[in-house]
Amino acid sequence: MTDLVLSEICDGVAILTLNRPEKLNALNYALIDRLLTILDAVEIDGSVGAVILAGAGEKAFSAGGDIHEFSASVALGADTALRDFVMRGQRLTARLEAFRKPVIAAVNGLAFGGGCEITEAVPLAIASERALFAKPEINLAMPPAFGGTQRLPRLAGRKRALELLLTGETFTPQRALEIGLVNKVVPHGDLMPAALDLARRILRHSPLAIASILTAVTRGVNQSIAEGLLVEAEQFARMVPTADLREGLDAWIARRKPSYSGS
Repeated sequence: MTDLVLSEICDGVAILTLNRPEKLNALNYALIDRLLTILDAVEIDGSVGAVILAGAGEKAFSAGGDIHEFSASVALGADTALRDFVMRGQRLTARLEAFRKPVIAAVNGLAFGGGCEITEAVPLAIASERALFAKPEINLAMPPAFGGTQRLPRLAGRKRALELLLTGETFTPQRALEIGLVNKVVPHGDLMPAALDLARRILRHSPLAIASILTAVTRGVNQSIAEGLLVEAEQFARMVPTADLREGLDAWIARRKPSYSGS
């Protein structure tokens, strides 16, 4: 059987590729489960400092959920559809959002439905100029179910998000950049080099500090500023006894390049 998620490690970066190009990398249940398993392994792999999430082929990052599969779940009733489809998809996007290492989506083509929701959930995203985004669930008479009604308004603002959610219309990578869905739009051939460059610019820093920033932002962004500041202070306090903080301070004082142990 073809691997549903391809995995390779390149200079400390795990490149995970959704691999159903004949189905536009649609997210069937087996693919989601496989990706979650690989993410668990990557998170505890000390040789990996960052993740790039990509789509196989030239057409799609991911066209969203596998409609044939989840429609069968819907036919069995709400409890089954919630268990098999909604909870599985929300588990994936929550995992990506709270991952302790940077995850960069390299959006090479269609990012519809669940593919767009993955892009919303990951901390960072770079889009090819050939990318195309959409929130098309309303065309199926349903709301997004992998977190799209919650994350997109927080990224883009309520009115801009609602226009996309309620019309189901496609939007360009330039529009995705304008509303904060992606960090950068690049020529198609530069997509993976740009994603790797971003990962490497992050990886020169302390892995513990990277994790603490990701945690502080993820936990704090949906809280009040006072509660968020407490999260920030907590993450700082966790860094105080580490060798990484001592090395960062010593290297700055000595005007040398730091060397981090991740401890």
